[in-house]
This record gives sequence, structure tokens and C-alpha cells, in this order.
Amino acid sequence: MNTLPQQLANGLFLGSMYGLIAIGYTMVYGIVQLINFAHGEIFMTGGFGALTVWFALPSGTSMWVALPLMLIGGAVVAVLIATGAERFAYRPLRNAPRLAPLITAIGLSLALQEAVRNWYPKATDARVFPQIDAGPWHIGSISFSSGDLFVIIAAPLCMGALAGFVRSTRTGRAMQATAQDPDTAQLMGIDTNRVIVIAFAIGGLFAAVASVAYGLRYGQIKYDMGFQAGLKAFTAAVLGGIGNIYGAMLGGLVLGVAEALASAYIANIPGMEQFGGGGWTSVWAFVLLILVLLLRPQGLLGERVADRA
Repeated sequence: MNTLPQQLANGLFLGSMYGLIAIGYTMVYGIVQLINFAHGEIFMTGGFGALTVWFALPSGTSMWVALPLMLIGGAVVAVLIATGAERFAYRPLRNAPRLAPLITAIGLSLALQEAVRNWYPKATDARVFPQIDAGPWHIGSISFSSGDLFVIIAAPLCMGALAGFVRSTRTGRAMQATAQDPDTAQLMGIDTNRVIVIAFAIGGLFAAVASVAYGLRYGQIKYDMGFQAGLKAFTAAVLGGIGNIYGAMLGGLVLGVAEALASAYIANIPGMEQFGGGGWTSVWAFVLLILVLLLRPQGLLGERVADRA
């Protein structure tokens, strides 16, 4: 029990990262009913975009100066790939049978992964990600690093900005209308193609923030890191209620806390010693998903059409 506050904090840090990625899944699904399985690789490319900016900066540049530039670089790469995928891979298949864009998304995921692996020098090895020279800090029995601090600040700021954007701006209301009924929205003069591109762009932006948080937290990135992170984020989106932007963040937090507690405590249960530890975190994450879908198939918050954008 002495480690419980630390494990809860670890879960919140991890869950905040999952939630940022999950918002990209849930926004796209809320508007075009598409599970963008390439979103994990968009998250990955954001990390490599940020790392490329770091290599381009003069040697000895302070991380406090470099971090905003890395965020911008990662965001530019992730947003360009996300919007390019929408324009050239998904839009031509918008009226095709639903299996076609799903297969395309899986193919795009593999293509992006292989493109980074072949193009980026030594991408098959984990690339060291620059760190902020500060911390760790302590609050009571809780210890957290600069990467933890970054994600716990970035996640609520991004979530609050998105909620305000969707609720208060003309484009946000257009996104809500398109999510509710795209045909009627188009008849009312809304450019649904533009709305969909904006949804992909916001998802890519949030994925880039999450990828920088990942690099700061773990100290490295790799070309295949998007697969597992994307799968966990998709799980978080389903847990919260696919199509619900608030549910995506809640699902990420629940999943992160569940993983942290499971890896820390299950091994201490008599007879469960072999099922604990970090190697089992993914197993327990999907056990949680199955339980939620059995007991509440619509997710924790359900699908609220007005907020699905």
C-alpha cells in the first residue's frame, strides 16, 4: 500500500498519453465512421519528426529552446501525413464497402512503418530521444520525471482546448453537425470534406504531442512503437465510448491506471505470481476491455452524438 500513490500517478501519466492518441481515433470515427488503424504510425512519425528537428539544431542547444521547435516539427509531420492519408487513401473509398477503408488503413500502417524503417538511419534500433535536464521531483511519496510532468500538463491543456474549440467555434459546430448527419450538414452548406480534414489534422496534432511525451518519458523512440501504443489508444477509445472525445481521455486514464496497478500488484496475489510484472500489462489491459464491453458495450461514457466530433 505504500507504493499505491506512486502507482496511481504512474497510471495517470501513462493514461494521459493514451488519451491524447485515442482522441485521434475517436474524432475520425465520430465523423466518418472509420477506424483509422494507421493512427498509431502517425503517432510514431510525429516522434521521428521531432527527433529530426533536434538533429537539425546547432549542437549544444538547450532543451528548453529545442522542445517547442521539436513539438512544431513533430506536429507538422504528423498533421501532413494524417491529412495526406485522408485525401489520398480514405477519401476515394468513402462510399466503398466498409471493409475497404479498414484494409487500406492496415496497409497504410505497414507502409508508414516500413518507410520510416528504411528511410531513417538506424530506425530499426531504438533511437535516443533528448531529455530535459531537470527533475526528478517528489511530492510526498510520489516521484515524477520531466517527461511525466510534460504529459500531465499537455493532456488537460489539449483536452480543454479541443473541448472549447468543438463547443464554441463555427468549425467546431460544423464538426458536430457532420458527426450527427453528414448528408444534412452538406445540404445546409457545410463543407464536410474540410471538416473531415480538420478532424484528421487535430488527431495528428495530438498524436505528435503524445509522441514527444513518449520520447521524454521513455528516453527513446523506435519505428514500430506506434503499433502497441496505437492498439492501447484504440482500446482506450472503446473503453470510454468510441466517438466520444471526453470518453477517449477517460478511457486512456482508466487503462493507464489499470495497467500500472496490474503490473505492480497482481504478482503479489497468492497463486498469481506468474501473471504479474510488466510483461502482462497488455494482457490485463485487454481483459479490462472485454469486461467493459460485456457489462457496458457502449463504453464508460457512451456515444454522445453532440460531442462526437
